[in-house]
Amino acid sequence: MTINLSQCFIAVDDHDKALAFYRDVLGLEVRNDVGFEGMRWVTVGSPSQPDVDIVLEPPLADPNAPAADREAMAELLAKGLLRGVIFSTDDCDATFERIRAAGGEVLQEPIDQPYGVRDCAFRDPSGNMLRFSQPRGR
Repeated sequence: MTINLSQCFIAVDDHDKALAFYRDVLGLEVRNDVGFEGMRWVTVGSPSQPDVDIVLEPPLADPNAPAADREAMAELLAKGLLRGVIFSTDDCDATFERIRAAGGEVLQEPIDQPYGVRDCAFRDPSGNMLRFSQPRGR
């Protein structure tokens, strides 16, 4: 039996700003852009991983959710309390410099971690933490 990651989801509050970051800064390709009941989902992914999609979705992707729940999710997103993702890179320092030069909000400059990687961290335009990790020795 084989189990592989197919999709992961990142909540965003402005899809156009998110696209400018994920597509234009990170270099991910746009694979899908759909709307439904006043909401929008944009699928992006790395050209080197055609079978893995990252779906940029509303903070609460449920058209029937109560307004109070929508507000609570928007507040959590604004505080950066929703989980982001960890990307792998073959050059953490170059990745850091490219994202910083494009105006990315730096959370952590590249550092060697005790668990065997060199990584850095940024916030996306919605406040999600994104880490970029390179195994040490590469």
